[in-house]
Amino acid sequence: MEQTTLKIEGMTCSHCESAVDGALRNLQGVQDVQVNVAKGIAEVAYNHSEVTTESMKEAVEEQGYDVK
Repeated sequence: MEQTTLKIEGMTCSHCESAVDGALRNLQGVQDVQVNVAKGIAEVAYNHSEVTTESMKEAVEEQGYDVK
């Protein structure tokens, strides 16, 4: 299992946290997600043979947030 931290811009509240968390957890291969609105990050544990960081980025961006 691998870990990555996504820097996410535009999160301001618990709804934002839930949207990002749900988008990432819906991806096959994502094992765990910890979203921190105050820091603007999502820490993701995942199986690199099932999901890419690019697909994680796209899933978050589809929710209306920018990933750096």
